[in-house]
Amino acid sequence: MKNKLEEIARQSKEAIAAAANPEALEGLRVKYLGKKGELSAVLKQLGSLSSEERPVIGQLANEIRAGIEKTLAEKNAALHSALLERRLRDEALDVTIPGRAFAVGARHPLRIVWDECVDIFTGMGFSVAEGPEIELAEYNFTRLNTGEGHPARDRQDTFYFTDDDRVLLRTQTSPVQLHVMESTRPPIRIISPGRVYRKDEVDATHSPMFHQMEGLVVDKGITMGDLKGTLNTLVRRLYGDDAKTRFRPHHFPFTEPSCEVDVQCFECHGEGCRVCKGEGWIEVLGAGMVHPRVLSGCGIDPDEYSGFAFGVGLERLAMRRFNISDLRLLFENDIRFLSQFN
Repeated sequence: MKNKLEEIARQSKEAIAAAANPEALEGLRVKYLGKKGELSAVLKQLGSLSSEERPVIGQLANEIRAGIEKTLAEKNAALHSALLERRLRDEALDVTIPGRAFAVGARHPLRIVWDECVDIFTGMGFSVAEGPEIELAEYNFTRLNTGEGHPARDRQDTFYFTDDDRVLLRTQTSPVQLHVMESTRPPIRIISPGRVYRKDEVDATHSPMFHQMEGLVVDKGITMGDLKGTLNTLVRRLYGDDAKTRFRPHHFPFTEPSCEVDVQCFECHGEGCRVCKGEGWIEVLGAGMVHPRVLSGCGIDPDEYSGFAFGVGLERLAMRRFNISDLRLLFENDIRFLSQFN
């Protein structure tokens, strides 16, 4: 039995030394030290020994068990150390290598102009109001003094949802002004930016979906001079202090009097060129004093209060701001084009 124990000690030492991984090492532990292992099998035979041999063999078996356990622990530590070194080597990070360059996104030119206009108007005390893009014709037309039979209400120009032409995609953000005037008492000073929809064919200057920013001021004693001062501030902040404006009489159903606002061509400075089509001026927006019928329809006394309103196409501002010649470029999402605005 002594020889058998010494043989187990020798074999276990060699096998443990040759173990290549923790899984193999665990198998050897079970083989030699487990309940059904080789060492346990020998110890079960201690009962057949004489009383003189039993303590001697028992002590030897305990020494061999301790030796195997020590060898297993040392080998286990060595294997884990080797695995850690290999992992550190495989996952090493060379901090001296330059990092990969990542492309940084840019704001869309429309968003740039949108944010600039919001900053300009909020700096003048305006707040931002929003409204639904699906509207009732009552708000989009009728209550804006645009009655039945007006060309703007024609099905060739407007996206209607219902056969009775009651529900539509808004053609302007003016309905937001009505919603605000219904729920808020003067003084009112708001802008309403957002998407609008009209049945325009897509070309270099038209799109069935585009963006507007409209403004409304209602208070006691508001005059055309307040309107001109506000719009002149907008134009000069957008195009520079030397920008010149021109106000031309016009007609809008929901304002009276109404006007178109032009900016002197920044290419030819009023001389006439291809950019302004020989006019010397570029149309920017429409505006006017809020029609008394619109005020009274919202429960505001036009004899006590007056106001002005204006609407500007953000695509038009962006095209002028960045000298973009084709409106379709704003919607094609060509990275080569958009990356210019970093």
